[in-house]
Amino acid sequence: MERATQAANFGAFMHQGQICMSVEKVLVQDSVYPEYLRRFTARAAKLRVGDTADEGNVIGPLINDRQAARVKAQIEDALARGAKAVLGGGVSGRFVEPTILTHVTPEMDVWRDETFGPVAVVVPFKTDAEAIALNNDTEYGLSAGIITADEGRALAMAERLETGMCHVNCSSVNDEPHVPFGGTKASGLGRHGGRWSVETFTETRWITLDRGGRPYPPVF
Repeated sequence: MERATQAANFGAFMHQGQICMSVEKVLVQDSVYPEYLRRFTARAAKLRVGDTADEGNVIGPLINDRQAARVKAQIEDALARGAKAVLGGGVSGRFVEPTILTHVTPEMDVWRDETFGPVAVVVPFKTDAEAIALNNDTEYGLSAGIITADEGRALAMAERLETGMCHVNCSSVNDEPHVPFGGTKASGLGRHGGRWSVETFTETRWITLDRGGRPYPPVF
């Protein structure tokens, strides 16, 4: 539980959620959902909002006014459609409070669209198949994280997740210079990192030197 709440807290709120791999949805087994939500909320509530020139502040401003307005619109749309803000929800200028939403449904903008802000949606699931379906219910597919004591179960789930990357017992926010970084669906084409960068940023050509007099059919 400690690892799970910390991984989601880091993944959702690091750099105000302005990372392409940021945690957008946190899917939680229903048997531990109440405890998880309580502990995740308590952890996120400790993140102070303000000018990060003050080292005591963790959540700084979003990149511009347009992005702040976009995040605010997603939060307001969710709340108007029945979602609950168990933490945060406030927007002041470019500063958005770390926000945790529950009772989110697929009709809400925050479910369908990328947020790129400090907002996390927490949803319970009953079975692994349901969790996989919830994860894949999006046009995006960059990165995912699975927290579990059963690595075999995690690998079986990872094979069915429509993401270019999946990290077991770690946050979705991960990158190393030597690994194939990239996503599926609307989350990009190709891979970067290591030898994959060479393939992405170069064009393979075929040039021949015929020194044997390759024969052609006599009719030609």
